[in-house]
Amino acid sequence: MPTSWKYVMVMVGILFLSAALRAQQAPKAPIPVILDTDIGSDIDDTWALALLLASPELDLKMVVTDSHDVVGRARIVAKFLEQVGRTDVPVGIGRRMDNVRGPQFDWAADYDLKSYPGKVHEDGVGAMVKTIMTSRQPVTLIVIGPAPNIEEALKREAGIIKKARIVAMSGSVYRGYGPNSKPEPEYNVKDHVSSTAAMYKAGWPVLIAPLDTAGTIQLDGDAYRKVFTSTNPLCRTLIENYQTWLKNQKTNLKFEQQSSTLFDCLAVFLVHSRDFVQIEQVKLDVTPDGSTKVSASGSQVEAATQWKDLEGFEKYLADRLAAVKKPRVPPVRSTMKPK
Repeated sequence: MPTSWKYVMVMVGILFLSAALRAQQAPKAPIPVILDTDIGSDIDDTWALALLLASPELDLKMVVTDSHDVVGRARIVAKFLEQVGRTDVPVGIGRRMDNVRGPQFDWAADYDLKSYPGKVHEDGVGAMVKTIMTSRQPVTLIVIGPAPNIEEALKREAGIIKKARIVAMSGSVYRGYGPNSKPEPEYNVKDHVSSTAAMYKAGWPVLIAPLDTAGTIQLDGDAYRKVFTSTNPLCRTLIENYQTWLKNQKTNLKFEQQSSTLFDCLAVFLVHSRDFVQIEQVKLDVTPDGSTKVSASGSQVEAATQWKDLEGFEKYLADRLAAVKKPRVPPVRSTMKPK
């Protein structure tokens, strides 16, 4: 081969190698997500929302409230987002079941949804479906409560299963609430059994954070103090909510020393990473009492069934929340208001 051609081939090889290295080093685009939440009942939803907002790996397209008093839940979401400077995030009002309130509702009892600077969708399920179907990228639905909205979305547009996946705090595979416990009905499933069954068997990818792992997360010691003493708006607003929730709970938890069980935070993390846990392929049947039983005839899901490093995850969670300095996206104002 002539010397000139050898030179050309070497240069072409160098260019290809350089392009490959740049592709490897380029940051990954954030994953578009929708949060479906029953915020206002257990405080862990609020911790999960805070973690989501502190995760640059995720692009939060919307928060939709689910189950029972969805308007009261939307007030909490909107007030939280406004206080932390994230009114670029739309709020969707989900499928109302009843007017049952939660122990956190007092925190936003006087908040007027019409005052929210961002978008408020009265038909949160419709907005969820539209966001999924018009997205250029697959959307991850983070489901951290009972799932009536998801069941309704599947009824309205079955095609969402081709454009979305589920990551949920849901179920109990080999253990239940408390150490050394047997599998038992988990609240999010038990509260609305048919919606979990529909979500599992729809045909899209499903990854769950069951009680096996999610039910063991609790911050105390240095990890909790890091969040408790942080002066950033995210942590201050989170701790405000925790204090309100505790006042309306019968519990021995010590506000200055420890969190409650933070079930939902693992689901948020699993959207972009599987570090800290072992993932297992399982088939689960959703029974009428809300149990999720391993069965050959069950729906195929992935489940985080064991911890590799629980302490490492708890440190990660505290570090992420405490490290937030300012809103990632400047607030925007919209003229869209609820009627």
